[in-house]
Amino acid sequence: MMKRRWGRVINIASIVGLVGNKGQANYAASKAGLIGLTKSVAKELSSRNILANVVAPGFIETDMTATMTADARETLSKQIPLERLGTPSDIAGVVAFLASEHASYITGQVFVVDGGMVM
Repeated sequence: MMKRRWGRVINIASIVGLVGNKGQANYAASKAGLIGLTKSVAKELSSRNILANVVAPGFIETDMTATMTADARETLSKQIPLERLGTPSDIAGVVAFLASEHASYITGQVFVVDGGMVM
């Protein structure tokens, strides 16, 4: 990327890196660290037209969330203004945008994709 003087770095963190979560101090710290790393990289590499951003998903329909009980899923959904978990394509759309020329003036930002949970 540096040799070509063009590139896109898109890291995937989590809303937990922004707000924390009970019982997940290690996970929250790693995601917050990834956000800080991305912001530093954005500042360091912007002069070479290398953009760096973070996507911070909320709760997404994955194999991990599929193991939740119906009660736990309902409780969680009530905390999300859109009243549902996100889908992998919700995240993929933001990543595709950030990789495109449409995002050529965006760097060092955190894109929260969480159905409105963290606002």
